[in-house]
Formats: sequence, structure tokens, C-alpha cells
Amino acid sequence: MLAIVLALAAAIGYGGGDFAAGIASRTASVIRVTLLATVAAVVVTAAALPLSAPHRPGAAALAWGAAAGLGGTVGGLALYMGFRHAAFSVAGPLSAVGAAGFSVLAGLLLGERPSALALTGIVLALPAIIGVSASGARRDSGARRDSGSGEAEGGSRGRHGAGVIAGLVAGVCFAVLFVGLNRAGDGSGLWPVVTAAVAEFIVAAAVAVVTGNLRLPGRRPGWLALGTGVMGSSSTIAYYFATHDGFLAVTAVLTSLYPAITIVLARTMLGERLTRLRLAGLSLAAVCVALIAVGGAG
Repeated sequence: MLAIVLALAAAIGYGGGDFAAGIASRTASVIRVTLLATVAAVVVTAAALPLSAPHRPGAAALAWGAAAGLGGTVGGLALYMGFRHAAFSVAGPLSAVGAAGFSVLAGLLLGERPSALALTGIVLALPAIIGVSASGARRDSGARRDSGSGEAEGGSRGRHGAGVIAGLVAGVCFAVLFVGLNRAGDGSGLWPVVTAAVAEFIVAAAVAVVTGNLRLPGRRPGWLALGTGVMGSSSTIAYYFATHDGFLAVTAVLTSLYPAITIVLARTMLGERLTRLRLAGLSLAAVCVALIAVGGAG
């Protein structure tokens, strides 16, 4: 039961952090937002380190933590880029279905045996992805035809397609984050989480230097980026404890419910509208996550 509560708490934190980062990324560089968020994450995880059981970290645990951090950084960059090109209700769910599906597949390879329900959820994830992806494109293309602007229609399709691809890439990377923290084990305290946060910062800083974005964002996006880092690192800690108290196939997919929080915030605060096809895709995605969770628990 504790694993379920912690995984859902991680989902809430990740969803809120993604929404804040998405808003910040619409007025500031994605790289600058990510860099500042990773700084906050390092501070939070380092502060939480003494609160965990004092264990000397093993080399394997630190390596898995670094791999998880790499996946988290690349996934975050891809997701925030997706938010720039498509609606929150497109990139977010795609990343969640990908993260949940690949995490369950990893669990299977590692010896976990979810029930037929979980496998059914994985199979149904494909039409869910298609429904979520196609809905935005149809809506956008229909609007452009009404306005008679073929060039604008092509540009909208291109941006939406980029958002879809970014969401899928983020899903794969978040699966690496989930699996890496799971494989790190719980014998090294929070050291793997701290290692993941440091790795995220190093990658983000390197990208910022190469692209010439080693600067702070503006005041408002800066505060949003700090909030993203605090919520994201707290969620990572919650997930870390959850995944060692329960199965990877369960905790990963429950944590993957984070887009629900992002979409609710986008709907209530930004007034994002949902088409029927997108609602169907989102509903099927929710069913997939539920089936995977229930099947994994079985």
C-alpha cells in the first residue's frame, strides 16, 4: 500500500512540475529552464541525503543512478520541447504511455511476470497513442482549411508532429529513469538519487554550454523552473522508495499517471480544449495504465 501511495505522490509532483516547466518553456529557452531545474534538484536531493539510512554507495548503484539521471534529463528536454510544439494533452500522455509500457517490458526481461491484464494494457497502448496523436492534427488541419491557408496548415502539422515525436522520445527516456532507479537497489540510501540529480545537471550544463544558453531565464520562468526542480526531485525520491517497496511494473505505471495532473492544470488554468478523438485517446491511455497497474499487482 505504501508503494502505491508514494507512486501516486510522485505522479502528482511530476505532473505539477511538467506543467510549470511547460509554461516556463513557452517564454524562455527549454535548455535554460532545464538547467535551472537541475540545480534545484541537486540542492533538494543533497539536503535529503542525510535523512536516508547511512549506507556506503556501491559502484553499480551509482552507475544505475547516473543512467537514470541521463534518461531524466534527455526526457525532460524532449517533453518540454513537445510542450512548445503541441498541446499539453498530447506530449504528456504520449510520454506516460511510453514510460509505462517500456518499464513493464523491462520488468518482464528482468523476471517480473505481470498478468494478462498488464499485457492487454500494453497492446492497447498503440491505439491510445494513435488517438491522442491524430486528434490534435485533425483539429489543427480542419481549422487551417476553414481559414484557407495551406501553408499555415502544413506548419501546424509539422509543429504537432514534432510535439508527438518529442513525447514519444520522452517516454523512452523516462522509462530509463524508472528502470535505472529500480535497478540501483535500496542498499545505498539516496545516493543513486543524488547521483541521478548530479548527472542531470552535468548533461544540462553541457548542453547549455554547447548551445550558448548558459544564462538564467527571466524572473517568472526562473521561478517556474525552480519549482519544477523542487517538485521533480521530490517526486524522484518518492518513486525511488516506492519502486523498492513494490514491483517496477506497478510503481512505474502509477507514476506514469502524471499527465493527468498536467492536463487538468492546463484545462483549468489555460483553457486548453479537448476534441472527442483526443478524449477517446486519453481515456484509452488511462485504461492502459490502469490495466498495467492492476495486472502488475496481480
